[in-house]
Amino acid sequence: MTDTILVTGGAGFIGGCFVRQVCRQPGRRVVNLDKLTYAGNLDSLADVPEDRHVFVQGDICDYEHVATLLAEHQPSAVIHFAAESHVDRSIDGPLAFVQTNVMGTASLLEALRRYWTALPSPRREQFRFHHVSTDEVFGSLGETGFFTETTSYAPRSPYSASKAGSDHLVRAYHETYSLPTLITNCSNNYGPYQFPEKLIPLVTLNAAEGRELPVYGDGKNVRDWLYVEDHVDALLTVLERGRLGETYNIGGDSERTNIEIVRSICDLVDELQPAADGRSAHDLIRFVKDRPGHDHRYAIDFSKIETELGWRPRMSFVDGLRCTVEWYLSQREWVSRVQSGDYRRERLGLSAATIG
Repeated sequence: MTDTILVTGGAGFIGGCFVRQVCRQPGRRVVNLDKLTYAGNLDSLADVPEDRHVFVQGDICDYEHVATLLAEHQPSAVIHFAAESHVDRSIDGPLAFVQTNVMGTASLLEALRRYWTALPSPRREQFRFHHVSTDEVFGSLGETGFFTETTSYAPRSPYSASKAGSDHLVRAYHETYSLPTLITNCSNNYGPYQFPEKLIPLVTLNAAEGRELPVYGDGKNVRDWLYVEDHVDALLTVLERGRLGETYNIGGDSERTNIEIVRSICDLVDELQPAADGRSAHDLIRFVKDRPGHDHRYAIDFSKIETELGWRPRMSFVDGLRCTVEWYLSQREWVSRVQSGDYRRERLGLSAATIG
């Protein structure tokens, strides 16, 4: 019997990687619900076998549509990636983030509750709902310390606040209705197929084209970087063996300042695609006004998932960054296809800085 997983947001960066991995596993099938907004595309799923993958365009806010999909496909698990996910966009347009991340998750949870309640035993006992979240819900760290599963929430952007709201809703459905839930909070992901508004693909493509490389503030904000394939391995581990009602932090053990990232990419672009005029990509770096509410540092303690479930990241940041930069430099046609008409790698997130 084929095991069906419903994936929300499976045409996005992390969701797409999850779909590709699951569809390579014998006996598994994915129903992929995605709205196909600007960051969602099907190019990254072109090689997924059609008999393993059912794509459905739709919105998680559409309760009736979600309920129909659940009844039709009878999934044994649901993993929830669908979200507005870019901090700068949340500064420019916060209400879209509340609508999708909070209201959409609430609508999805209610459809799942009704579906799960009606399942016969033992399918009811085997069902899982896995909510994928972010370390940004915890706010900002100082120079030392790490986020753990018990760190208090302190979101500082509309994006992180909306994700915090969705996390709380998932926990509430577990506590109130006993819905079998799992939550993971991950650090910054990177790798192939990421929409080019995020730091690593944005800097890679701009450097390759000789365009300026804007760096917020002094560039010393710190993030922990997680290769997307490692993240998906962790997600599958939690989905299959995680304790119900628990939260697991997933980190890459790769803290870097933003300026370190930018300079490392410049080194790789200079090596892999040297400019015809001999200039270095480093000459393109420009320090610009900082983003409003820019968190100083994120760092993940992933000892819980390592101790309980035996997972830890395998890809080193040095190797992962090289693989990623090489991929973007060789996939310019993919980049041109996925970019929407209203995004051309311009700076976003200026609204709060220009009001008042």
